[in-house]
Order: sequence, then C-alpha cells, then structure tokens
Amino acid sequence: MERTAMDLWVGIFVVAGIAAMVMLAMKVGNLSTYNMSESYQVHAYFSNIGGLKPKASIKSAGVLVGRVTDITLDTERYEANVVMSLDKRYQFPKDTFANILTSGLLGEQYIGLMPGGDSEMLKNGEIIKKTQSAVVLEDLIGKFIYDKAEESVKPK
Repeated sequence: MERTAMDLWVGIFVVAGIAAMVMLAMKVGNLSTYNMSESYQVHAYFSNIGGLKPKASIKSAGVLVGRVTDITLDTERYEANVVMSLDKRYQFPKDTFANILTSGLLGEQYIGLMPGGDSEMLKNGEIIKKTQSAVVLEDLIGKFIYDKAEESVKPK
C-alpha cells in the first residue's frame, strides 16, 4: 500500500513538472497572452529592425494589441517591410507612430504604437508612414567611443 501511494505522488509531481515546462515554453515563445480573434493587417517600413522577429508583440500603452506576422526586405526601398496583425477591437488613427522598442536593457524587441490625432482610422492593408527604427546597442557604444576619442584629440 505504501509503494502505491508513493508512486501516485511521484506521478502527480511529474505531471505538474511537465505542465510547468509547457507554460514556460508558451511564455518564452510569446504565445500565451494573445488570442487570435478577428484582426486586420497593416504594414510599416523600417530602415533597421534590429532583432525584431515574427510573432513579436505589438503594444500600445503597455497593452498587447497584435503580433508581427511577417518581415521581408523591400528591394525597391531597401527597407524592412514589417506586416502587423492588429486586433479589430483596437482601431488606430492613420498618423500613428510605430517604434521598435526593447523591453529592458537587453530584452526582446517589440513594436510600440503611439496613436496620433487623425480622425481617419487605419484600414486593412494600409501603411503606417511614421516609424522609428530600432536602437542598436552596438551603434550607440561605437558612437560614444568615437566621440570620446575625438574629445581627447582636440587641443584645449
């Protein structure tokens, strides 16, 4: 009888461990917080997307409003074309800003939408014209070092 009870508790802990691993995988994969209800797609062009990836979050005021569905290189403009799927519940004005942001210092990148003041709303297939590319940490460090080197070379 004792052996059966011990086996039961071990089984419960194994199932709980597997459930915890599945939840962790969903969290890491950004799949746990967005339901795929009705959506509409918009495009935005960025000169540098940094480490942005498909399925990245799209947030406005900290609220998840969509996901990045596709990223391609536009060979006419030589810019990244980012296709975003936004939840139909959230309508944004045509003059909305799309910024590539980073959560934390070295965290994942996502798109932040800042609504403008236009009375017309974005429709399916339209382009967000106002964008700001990703801030690349390596570029900032290089610029800082270059500026410091120039300061030390200049005579006082």
